[in-house]
Formats: sequence, structure tokens, C-alpha cells
Amino acid sequence: QVQVVESGGGVVQPGGLLRLSCSVSGSLVTMNAVAWWRQAPGKQRELVARITMMANTTTYAPSVTGRFTIARENTQAGVSVSLQMKSLEPEDTAVYYCNAQSVRTLFAQKDYWGRGTQVTVST
Repeated sequence: QVQVVESGGGVVQPGGLLRLSCSVSGSLVTMNAVAWWRQAPGKQRELVARITMMANTTTYAPSVTGRFTIARENTQAGVSVSLQMKSLEPEDTAVYYCNAQSVRTLFAQKDYWGRGTQVTVST
């Protein structure tokens, strides 16, 4: 079993900052990458940022480049991936999901998703 758990969401004023964390743990042998996605009401889920496990290569959506930073660190239980967000805008309001990509266990390879954490940017 593989667990993906997000934390750190909340309410913040425009221009503020927030840090999300994603813990990936369990019986994973290898994993290709971890990505943060977001989905605002009435909109499609969009990719926000992604980091690869082998080379720590990062990619960002144009709308968050320069404002968001994704980073990873190994933990005893697996991997922790953070998303540091600054200069937040009301348009950043969404449910943020963590996605562990191409996770290989002893029996299969698949993607795993967390349940999401709400980020609200409002006065």
C-alpha cells in the first residue's frame, strides 16, 4: 500500500504566502515524480508543479512560475514534497492535490493521489 497525504492548506490574504506538504509513504520501490495539481470550482484540474525523483528536475505552470517553488526531501517513511507559495492571488484559490507518479511496488506500477487540501486566497 502507498499513502499520499497533503497538509498545509488554509485561508490567506492576497499577496500572502502558504506552504503545502505532501507525504508519500508505504511499500513503494521506486517513483518517477511527484506533482501538485489544483482544481478550482467549475474548472478542470491543472498541473501546478512537478519534480522528478532521479534528477530533481522541476517544471511549473506559467501562471505560478516565479511565485511557487517545489522541493523534495527523503524521509524515513518515504518522500516529502513541499510547495512553497508566495504572492498568492485570488486566482490561486483551489483544492490542491498531490500526485505520486509511476509508483512501482512489488506487484504493480500506477499513480497515486491524495485527497486534496483547500487553499483560499481572499480578503
